[in-house]
Amino acid sequence: MSGKGAPEQGGVDASGLKVVVVAGTWHERISEGLVAGAEQFLEQADADYRVVRVAGSFELPVVALGALNAGADAVVALGVIIRGGTPHFEFVSNAATDGLTRVALDTGKPVGFGVLTLDDEDQGIARAGFEGSQEDKGFEAADAAVRAALTLRELRV
Repeated sequence: MSGKGAPEQGGVDASGLKVVVVAGTWHERISEGLVAGAEQFLEQADADYRVVRVAGSFELPVVALGALNAGADAVVALGVIIRGGTPHFEFVSNAATDGLTRVALDTGKPVGFGVLTLDDEDQGIARAGFEGSQEDKGFEAADAAVRAALTLRELRV
């Protein structure tokens, strides 16, 4: 895990942007930390946002697509996938990543990628923005989605 080279975060005005945070419910403690980080950023940026829950990371792409098709300017996709003893980890990780990429490209709208792919729960806690965490991937994913939406807004003018 390295925050080295990370871009500046926060300090943007997202007023007028509609953002939907789509979050999986697996690994609840880590998921809640990711959502809290995304909400913190979106509140600071004055975005109009809502949070919706899905079962797991596999469901993120279809609900992200629904949110963007319903008028959201951006989606923040948050999920937690922890490696187990079967290939399931790879299947779900690939499906979520490929699906969210496809959603962004097909809609032309940003999807902030906050899906953690982890070897163990401790790695997630270190990235979920808790006191003492080394990173806040929920905050980062929301920041990335909003900045991309603002850039797209500028390009349309």
